[in-house]
Amino acid sequence: MKILVINGPNINMLGIREPEIYGRETYDDLVAMIKDKAAELGVTAEFYQSNHEGDLVDAIQAAYKRFDGIIINPAGYTHTSVAIPDAIKAVGIPAVEVHISDPDTREDFRRVSYVRPVCTATVKGEGLNGYLKALEILAK
Repeated sequence: MKILVINGPNINMLGIREPEIYGRETYDDLVAMIKDKAAELGVTAEFYQSNHEGDLVDAIQAAYKRFDGIIINPAGYTHTSVAIPDAIKAVGIPAVEVHISDPDTREDFRRVSYVRPVCTATVKGEGLNGYLKALEILAK
């Protein structure tokens, strides 16, 4: 099983950006955690991060017939992008939405997710461990 882990804007700034919300672990720490969990589960994980909406859409489209599942943290595009969920629907790959914090407990605008309806599950508010839970969901 091959899983593509897609991260949107500012996730590359983990450890620097608002550590009181997102923690002090870095993006490299996140990648290492996921790789370790993937090996434990006997799956392969590949990673993509971009601050640009179209690049995220391109990565989803490129996953077609190459990946068995997608873990996606669209970050700020969760609340604004129609193109990202459209791409997920187009490729038909099971996807799990992940958020490090719980957007439902933050500003009102963060409570809207355009991605959630096209995903098989959402994991939120579990810190970086949410990615590991998403990996387990897809591996089942």
